[in-house]
Amino acid sequence: FGGKIGEQETIEEAALREFYEEANITIQPKNLSKVAELYFTFSAKPEWNQTVYVFIAKKWQGNPKESEEMSPAWYKYEDIPFSQMWQDDKYWLPLLLQGKQLKGWFTLGQDNESIENYKIEENQIF
Repeated sequence: FGGKIGEQETIEEAALREFYEEANITIQPKNLSKVAELYFTFSAKPEWNQTVYVFIAKKWQGNPKESEEMSPAWYKYEDIPFSQMWQDDKYWLPLLLQGKQLKGWFTLGQDNESIENYKIEENQIF
């Protein structure tokens, strides 16, 4: 799930709001953990450059529901469909699922999809 941070919101408040708006689940702030910061540079479109904050929640209220934004689905680790996801996901998502925290820097190619280069620093504390 993802979205923009409102003018008067913290990144944590925005994450809680997005979880509710996009999946109809409620998370208590104490159950939300920031686990990554990802920095994206778009070579062909610098105005698209962005920082993405990644949170996990191991406890929530409600059942994830489909929204206009996405259709949530559960996967076994070995069945995660990386070929259907953004190209950067295969570099950082497995590390998060292993319980690591990280920062990642990704430079996207002229097609705004392929990864030209990347760097990941594990064991970050947030």
